[in-house]
Amino acid sequence: MIFITGGTGLVGSHLLISLLHSGQKVKALCRPESDLEKVSALFKSYGTQTAGLYPKIHWVKGDLNDLPSLIHAFDDVTEVYHCGALISFNPRDRELLRRVNHTGTQNIVNLCLYKGVKRLYYCSSIGTIGGIKGPLTENDLWDFTDSNVYATSKYLAEMEVWRGGQEGLETVIVNPGIIFGPGFWNQGSGQFFTKVAGGIKFAPPGGTGFVGVWDVVRSFEAIARNGGFNQRFILVSENLTYIEVLSQIAGVLKVPGPKIKLKQWQLECLWRLDWFWATMSKGPRKLTRATAQNLSRPREYSSEKARQLTGFQFQPIGDVLERCADHFNQRGTGIQS
Repeated sequence: MIFITGGTGLVGSHLLISLLHSGQKVKALCRPESDLEKVSALFKSYGTQTAGLYPKIHWVKGDLNDLPSLIHAFDDVTEVYHCGALISFNPRDRELLRRVNHTGTQNIVNLCLYKGVKRLYYCSSIGTIGGIKGPLTENDLWDFTDSNVYATSKYLAEMEVWRGGQEGLETVIVNPGIIFGPGFWNQGSGQFFTKVAGGIKFAPPGGTGFVGVWDVVRSFEAIARNGGFNQRFILVSENLTYIEVLSQIAGVLKVPGPKIKLKQWQLECLWRLDWFWATMSKGPRKLTRATAQNLSRPREYSSEKARQLTGFQFQPIGDVLERCADHFNQRGTGIQS
C-alpha cells in the first residue's frame, strides 16, 4: 500500500493518477475541509478511463500535525510520497509554515520509522538550493541569510528526511522548479494561466527553472529504480525569464502577452506599498519583500545529476504549456473546474 500526503494538490493528485494507472493501491491524506471535487474534476479531464480510477482512492481525513489521525493511516503502508505543504512567502506565516512544513515532515518521518515503512519520497523545492550564479546544482549550499520563510521551512523539512535516511529509511528528495500542470488555476503556478488569460502587460525582471508536473511524478520512480536513495535531485526542464514564460503562455492561449519588463527598483517600491496597504487594511500581503527579490533575480538550475542517473529526458516547457492550455480551455465545459 502507498500513502500520499498532499493528494489534493498539483503533484499529489497527478501521483494518484499515475500510481492508480500502474495498478497500485493508494491512500491519500486530506484535511476535513479539502475540496475533493477539484481532484475528481482533474481525473475526469484526463478521460473516461482515468475518471474511473478516482473511486479507488482511499481518502484518509487528517492533518500533518494530528498524530492520532495519521498513525492508523500508516497501517500496511510500504511507501510514502510526502507532497503536502503550505506555500506562503509572507513573514506573518512563519510559525504556520514551521508547523506544517517542518513539524509535519518530522511527524511523517517518525511514523515511517515507527511503522517500518521501507521508502519515503519527499517533494521539496529549488528554494532550498543556495547561490545566485548558476547553473546551480545540488552541491550549492543553502544560505539562511539569503532566503525566505517558505524556503527555510522546506530546508528544515529536508533535514528531517535526511535524518530518516540515517535511521534506515530509503529516501529520495526532489527539488523541482516552478511546476506547471493542469487543474489548479487559482493557486500556485496555475495563476500564471489565469492572469495571462485575463490580460497582463507587465513581467518581473528575473527568471527561474520550470518543469512539468508529469516529469516530477515520473522522476520519483526513475530515481528509485536507478538506486538514487538518500540523495536529492534538482528537477528543471528549462531555465526561463518570467517574460519568456509568460509570453509562451500567452502564445498557447492565443492572447496578448506582456510587453513591459519591470525594473528592480519598481518591485522594491511595489512591495513597500503592499506592506503599507496590508498594514493599514489588516489584509493579506500580495507582494512580500522576499517575493519581490525572487522575482527580480535571474537564477538558473542544473538537472544534470538526475539526467545522468536516470537517462531522464524532460518535456520541453513549450510542450508542457500546450498540454496545460488544453486543460485550461476545458474549464467552461463542465469537464474541469
